[in-house]
Amino acid sequence: MRKQFVVISSIALIATLCLGFLDPNWFVVFFVLAVVTWMGYVDMYQKKHTVRRIYPVLGRLRYFMEELRPKIYQYFVESDIDGRPIHRVDRSTIYQRAKKELETIPFGTQLDVYAEGYEWMCHSISPKDFDQLNHNPRVLFGNKDCKQPYSASILNISAMSYGSLSSQAVESMNAGAKIGGFAHNTGEGGLSDYHLKHGGDLIWQIGTGYFGCRDENGKFNPDLFAEKAKIPNVKMIELKISQGAKPGHGGILPASKNTEEIAKIRHIKPHTKVASPPYHSAFSTPIEMVKFIQKLRELSGGKPVGFKLCIGHKSEFIAICKAMIELDVYPDFITVDGGEGGTGAAPQEFSNYVGAPMIDGLDFVHNILNGLDIRKHIRIIASGKITTGFHIARAIALGADTCNSARAMMIAIGCIQALLCNTNRCPTGIATQDPKLTVGLVVDDKKHRLANYHAGTVHSFVELLGASGLDEMKNLTRSHIYRRISLNEMLTYEEIFPSVKVGSMLHGNIPEKYKLDFANADMNSWGIKFTN
Repeated sequence: MRKQFVVISSIALIATLCLGFLDPNWFVVFFVLAVVTWMGYVDMYQKKHTVRRIYPVLGRLRYFMEELRPKIYQYFVESDIDGRPIHRVDRSTIYQRAKKELETIPFGTQLDVYAEGYEWMCHSISPKDFDQLNHNPRVLFGNKDCKQPYSASILNISAMSYGSLSSQAVESMNAGAKIGGFAHNTGEGGLSDYHLKHGGDLIWQIGTGYFGCRDENGKFNPDLFAEKAKIPNVKMIELKISQGAKPGHGGILPASKNTEEIAKIRHIKPHTKVASPPYHSAFSTPIEMVKFIQKLRELSGGKPVGFKLCIGHKSEFIAICKAMIELDVYPDFITVDGGEGGTGAAPQEFSNYVGAPMIDGLDFVHNILNGLDIRKHIRIIASGKITTGFHIARAIALGADTCNSARAMMIAIGCIQALLCNTNRCPTGIATQDPKLTVGLVVDDKKHRLANYHAGTVHSFVELLGASGLDEMKNLTRSHIYRRISLNEMLTYEEIFPSVKVGSMLHGNIPEKYKLDFANADMNSWGIKFTN
């Protein structure tokens, strides 16, 4: 790395120079080493390539190998449960969009359009003129009890904590959000100076550990919460019930990442492994949870408050909805996370086999809220492998109002998917607290790349909307998205995920497939009773 390079190159130059006075042939070696040393110093002081800054000279090999390999190998694949590819997202496309480089691809699609699971969007013979469309679609968050509504972009940064991410990564994301006019979710690790430094809009996430608003026993501290929630940069509050990467498990901060600074921000002991509890201590029933959401809204001065979850037992979500109706209190939004969501560290079984995928969860949540006629009070945010304009369109067609993305935002600021997030050895300085690695990430460069990626992806979505013959997001329906079921059968999302009419589940008119879930839904307790 940098220090080692300086020491080794200096010793090598001095040694070969001395040997050159004894044998002139060594001067050749000296000049070669001088060139290599010069290249290394160029690498350390340039600001665009993180890997080269951290690994002088050696880092150049990565970019050389990228140029040699076929572009198809730069894809990461979204697969179904049997491992069959549904979509490929070209990592290089995210880089190109972030760097404002050429985005078009040669030689046509590299996807198997006849493979089961392939999805596409309908286009119109009479598309809308892109110049006549709204290039910056936004959605207003805030229901009848909200005093400070927030106008959000359709694409925002998903929850990633300072601690799991480096300070430079957090700064890059918040500064990029400020430039692009979109929101930055803090993750459950609390509010840090790095979240606040650049003035970007924040969604403050409160997890089961209540980091940043907890007392010495780890319980919720209302006074501390109220103090921080009223910070102007904090635009919305998100109560994390569960996350798609490890629902029912709680977060983990390795001791190697728990520095003195992070411990101070989170109000915990430094240099210790920190595991968030798998459940909240501030409430123990659905009705208490809804009351707690109302309490958070009041303590924040009336800012939008919602909750995030990955769908598990459907009866528990229905129980929350029953509690909302009983109290006439509704969250301003619900973030639906998917089991395919990522994290820096999760047990394999939880990551792979627990929690409903985002598409299924989104379909369910939208249908239940619509059927109970409470969707009008609540916005829905989709979170789970959102990386392209098509992913945004698909989520909105299923019922989402806006989307959150984490994976693509990390790639936009330089993540190379080294898969070392849980080791504190991230080679790009993003998912580490090691100063020898974080020095490579330059905020002033990466913030613009993040803003570019956001702008390009929203632009892509608007183009898709226009190509479908639509001029408003609200007109995008499940009938606009197709999926191949077999070689000779294609179905729309409306056929796969039938929508329900507003209010159709009121007065006991429960569809057969939801009857057991409604029967098991108890707003005074969690869990299911397996009522027949």
